Amino acid sequence: MAHEGLWEQLDGLDGAETARRADCEYLDDPPRYVLTLLSTEYVVNPSDRNIFAVGADSTDQPADFLQQLCLLAYLINARDLPLAGKLVGENALPGGQFFFRGVHGLPTRRLQEAFADCPQALLEISGRFGAKDCEFGDASIRLDMLPRVPLTIVVWRRCEEFEARASILFDKSTAEQLPLDALLAGVNLAVKALTGTVDEDS
Repeated sequence: MAHEGLWEQLDGLDGAETARRADCEYLDDPPRYVLTLLSTEYVVNPSDRNIFAVGADSTDQPADFLQQLCLLAYLINARDLPLAGKLVGENALPGGQFFFRGVHGLPTRRLQEAFADCPQALLEISGRFGAKDCEFGDASIRLDMLPRVPLTIVVWRRCEEFEARASILFDKSTAEQLPLDALLAGVNLAVKALTGTVDEDS
């Protein structure tokens, strides 16, 4: 089974206390967590070790590998802390300068390719995910990846003097909520959702 070690860790935790830390809901009979990842509601069932997304039409969609990783790691690690209110790049997170390299680099190129010629499209698409507009770059949004893990995505338009650029910024408290591998998984899911929506609209 995928993520068996994470399920075992979750089994050892108190459900109500875990939900309080993670700012989500815990229900009994059967015991389960209900929490939101990228504006989609998921149900995490420790008893039979499955996770599914609750569809708008009441159909249940099994969570994929990365979604499971994000949700389980978050439930295990989340802390009841306020946001620091300070944005930092990935290298400023503890261990980030060593982790976010090579194949573990942030997917900023995909954002550049999708939005550099029309940054406004980022703002238009982000509304589908409950994101809020920010005032950085040519377009920027704050997207709640998980209840205590916001992402700030910034895009600069391509012009004669400068190449297109994109940045993904984190609240300084993010490392308190998620290990870096789960954070990267969540970022990849977020960028895939945003850029995939561009493809659908084009």
